[in-house]
Amino acid sequence: MPLSGEAIRTMNYVDDISVTLRRILTVLPSLTEEERQRVADHIKSADPSYESVVSALASGQ
Repeated sequence: MPLSGEAIRTMNYVDDISVTLRRILTVLPSLTEEERQRVADHIKSADPSYESVVSALASGQ
């Protein structure tokens, strides 16, 4: 069954997220421990979170 344009666009968004996460991983070694903690806190407080999107997909929302 072919994918809709919306599904393809959504998968492209996921690819964009992956690129962003790779960039974050690349820069982490250059950060101080305090900076790493602040970035971690910022990621944890992001809304919606990656986990909330995965949960929504799993529950069919």
